[in-house]
Amino acid sequence: MGAQVEPLGEKEIEERLAELPGWSVEDDLLRRSYHFPGHLPAAVMVMHIARIQEELDHHADLTLGYNRLTVAVNTHSIGGRVTDLDFGLARRIEEIAGAHGAH
Repeated sequence: MGAQVEPLGEKEIEERLAELPGWSVEDDLLRRSYHFPGHLPAAVMVMHIARIQEELDHHADLTLGYNRLTVAVNTHSIGGRVTDLDFGLARRIEEIAGAHGAH
């Protein structure tokens, strides 16, 4: 990662969350759960998120269930706080979620 990353304050987090319906911050983790019409669409979504994460060099914890996928992310390099990097990843995930039947 290039420039120094700073943790976001509560107000900054609230402003960014307003742009990402369905996402929340709990215990210093930006998170969202997605539901799918079955297991295969959920598993395919994991692969697409993995590609985005490699591209951004920023990785979330992904928990795959039968028809559910939970994403939880923060920035480990600054002590596990929420940063712009996390919101950038969340926005990229949102861009592809609908194409996989997520809601």
